[in-house]
Amino acid sequence: MHCVLLSKSQAQASLKLCKKIRGCEEMVHSAYDCLELVRECPAKIESIESYGSKLLVGCSDGSLRIFAPETESSSDGSKSYALEKNLAGFAKKPVLSMTVVESRDFLISLSESIAFHRLPFFETIAVITKAKGANLFCWDHRRGFLCFARQKRVCIFRHDGGRGFVEVKDFGVADTVKSMCWCGENICLGIRREYVILNASNGALSEVFTSGRLAPPLVVSLPSGELLLGKENIGVFVDQNGKLLPEGRICWSEAPLEVVIQKPYAIALLPRFVEIRSLRAPYPLIQTVVLRNVRHLCQSNDSTILALDNSIHGLFPVPLGAQIVQLTASGNFEEALSLCKLLPPEDSSLRAAKEGSIHIRYAHYLFDNGSYEEAMEHFLASQIEITYVLSLYPSIILPKTTIVHDPEKLDIYGDASYLSRASSGVSDDMEPPSTSHMSEFDESAALESKKMNHNMLMALIKYLQKKRFSFIEKATAEGTEEVVLDAVGDNFASYNRLKKTNKGRGNIPVSSGAREMASVLDTALLQALLLTGQSSGALELLRGVNYCDLKICEEILRKGNHHVALLELYKHNSLHQDALELLHKLVDESKSGQSEITQRFKPEDIVEYLKPLCGTDPILVLEFSMLVLESCPSQTIDLFLSGNIPADMVSSYLKKHSPNMQARYLELMLAMNENAVSGNLQNEMVHIYLSEVLDWYADLSAQEKWDEKDHSPTRKKLLTALESIAGYNPEALLKRLPLDALYEEHAILLGKMNQHDLALSLYVHKLNAPELALSYCDRVYESMHQPSSKNSSNIYLVLLQIYLNPRRTTAGFGKRITNLLSPQNKTIPKLTPTPSIKSRGRGSKKIAAIEGAEDTKVSLSSTDSGRSDGDADEYNDEGGSTIMLDEVLDLLSRRWDRINGAQALKLLPKETKLQDLLSFLGPLLRKSSEMYRNCSVIKSLRQSENLQVSIYLLIF
Repeated sequence: MHCVLLSKSQAQASLKLCKKIRGCEEMVHSAYDCLELVRECPAKIESIESYGSKLLVGCSDGSLRIFAPETESSSDGSKSYALEKNLAGFAKKPVLSMTVVESRDFLISLSESIAFHRLPFFETIAVITKAKGANLFCWDHRRGFLCFARQKRVCIFRHDGGRGFVEVKDFGVADTVKSMCWCGENICLGIRREYVILNASNGALSEVFTSGRLAPPLVVSLPSGELLLGKENIGVFVDQNGKLLPEGRICWSEAPLEVVIQKPYAIALLPRFVEIRSLRAPYPLIQTVVLRNVRHLCQSNDSTILALDNSIHGLFPVPLGAQIVQLTASGNFEEALSLCKLLPPEDSSLRAAKEGSIHIRYAHYLFDNGSYEEAMEHFLASQIEITYVLSLYPSIILPKTTIVHDPEKLDIYGDASYLSRASSGVSDDMEPPSTSHMSEFDESAALESKKMNHNMLMALIKYLQKKRFSFIEKATAEGTEEVVLDAVGDNFASYNRLKKTNKGRGNIPVSSGAREMASVLDTALLQALLLTGQSSGALELLRGVNYCDLKICEEILRKGNHHVALLELYKHNSLHQDALELLHKLVDESKSGQSEITQRFKPEDIVEYLKPLCGTDPILVLEFSMLVLESCPSQTIDLFLSGNIPADMVSSYLKKHSPNMQARYLELMLAMNENAVSGNLQNEMVHIYLSEVLDWYADLSAQEKWDEKDHSPTRKKLLTALESIAGYNPEALLKRLPLDALYEEHAILLGKMNQHDLALSLYVHKLNAPELALSYCDRVYESMHQPSSKNSSNIYLVLLQIYLNPRRTTAGFGKRITNLLSPQNKTIPKLTPTPSIKSRGRGSKKIAAIEGAEDTKVSLSSTDSGRSDGDADEYNDEGGSTIMLDEVLDLLSRRWDRINGAQALKLLPKETKLQDLLSFLGPLLRKSSEMYRNCSVIKSLRQSENLQVSIYLLIF
């Protein structure tokens, strides 16, 4: 804005001159109003200083004129000052420079010498005679130090607090000082064409840099304590030690003569005009004030004073609000935002509203010009609703929301009129033209027709991700608060019912604003990620806490064949049925090799999905585990085990829906964890095996191909199960077996019923397998061989009896089993003891006596023997034509240490040769002799010990 004193033609000419000087650089707004304060000053103005609201003018005739503002302003709104006092003879020569020290209430003036005057009456309190001929000075307000330059000397004086000044230092320099300023404890000097730092303590000089060839050096103190040094038309920032600062450089249109800092601007006096630039990088030009013959600049409390030859003008800052309006209207958003930060604290609400509106306008400007990421940064700073930003993306489908937005928050021009009223110096053409500018943002149809591109979407993703944390936090907090309130109040049961009704197919309604906005954000974010090809990012979003709209996202994921993401969407919304159906379909399509499936799915994927559901929905787990039980049985059984699904439930479900896999499940279950299979399930597994074996037997019998030695895989499993499992009912299984086949199964079941004689008879006479009979005896012996047991050798005697009387043990086999299973005979027959030694003949006494040394206490129990005394006689009376003597001798030789020798000898026929019993009697006698010797030694030791004790007692 040019000065009001110029005519229209003069102003136009001046503006053309400014443009020529500054190239294509244009003013952006009016930061100051230029007003004339003093029109005619009788004497030429040499210096000027402000004191409160007054102006102190030093003139060429040595007078000091004091001007004060008039109480009434002129009709055109300009301010005027009137002469209040003229101190003629203030100095003998022109007053070249002045400084007001308000903290100490005195004025420093430079004329013939440097004088100090007491304020407010301006009486002279001190004159520094040594400063005669000084050309400039500077004052340290903090310490009260005065520094002045005279010829090639720099002197430092200290104010002693009264009327006196004490000289501190006097240093010599290379040439006349042309500019100087305190910088902390030191002084920055502009000498010749360079800048140096003078150490005020020892006078040491350190060079900074040259000032250039054309312009004289210029040192300006900044409010922060740093310095601004002139280098031709460039202002360079340095610290108090002369080191360059990274703030950048101020490029003036010409080399300035003087610079005044008045935040946020720097005002420079150039040879032909006054230039105002921002102190914010890149220090743009703000305004140019064209005034001729400006000699000095002076900063007052609320303005900057411009001293011409015989007049004074003031640069009064335009209110910040009005400047912000101008900058925003002209599109200089960065500068407008920087001014917003300078608004006073009492206008915090106004500041926030204005900053928000500027951010929005700036964001639209950047968005329209392709700077999408920067635009999103400003949308983010504006705190505008995300729905407003998402309206710029018509391809993004959003869920319906019931939230009503405050229209004032979207009015980016609402406070323009208020701000414009704050300045009387802003003309109507500075107001934002509502119609023309609003039309820019009403053209949403044009935005919808724009094609979405990658950069736009990437900028949106970054914006949404930055907003998301607070949205999710609020939504989660509201959900938690609802649960707590309902739990405390009477609505807890109704809340639970509401949750149950919401669960399942369809959208889960949300009842809070935070969750609605979170749903809008997550739904938009998911679409943006998919549109930019970030499938992994979409998966990460769905796997965490999210509020994606189910209906919209499901449709988008289905159309895009994003199967994994769709599975995660179903999983998050507890739609496990839909997820598993989709997963099963994908597994089938992967097996068939369909081309549209980019990722192959395996049955194991269904198992992995089912694992977390075992504790919450076991029926669903069982339903879909049937689909993969055959293809990956081990993983599926492990799923049942790790998920702690009751085995009874699993078995029942298999029996109903997949009976052919029930046995497989039970056997795997038993192999992995035997304790997890109850007796009922073990019984059921054995019955399943038995049913398959019986069917197999029936088929072979019908074909007359049955062979008792044949063992199908199922029969092997049945035999293993009958031997290793103890949880089934042997009597029930025995009833199902045919009497003339499956003798091995008969033998195992009879053994479980303690019918050892019948079991051994089957092994010996039906199966002709003595080795199986011996193994059977070993198992029974080892199971009964406990330290407290005295009857463990009877099982071998039973086998011995069967070998000695085969005809009797095979007679009536079927009848005995039938009687055993009849309802009237529920008691299991017990083996009776063999005849005692007293009932035997005289011929056996000598042989039996051999065994007496081995174990005189062993007698046959009445619980395991299958024959009586009468049976023994019957055995002996039947003759030896059918006796299996070789098997008897083999048994005695192989198990001599487990058989009661005396009882075995009583059972042998009388014609048995002693030579045939050497392999049995030899180790038995050696063992008996060893035991006898051991007992003798022990007896002798005990006698010796008793004798020693007796002697000891006699002595003492």
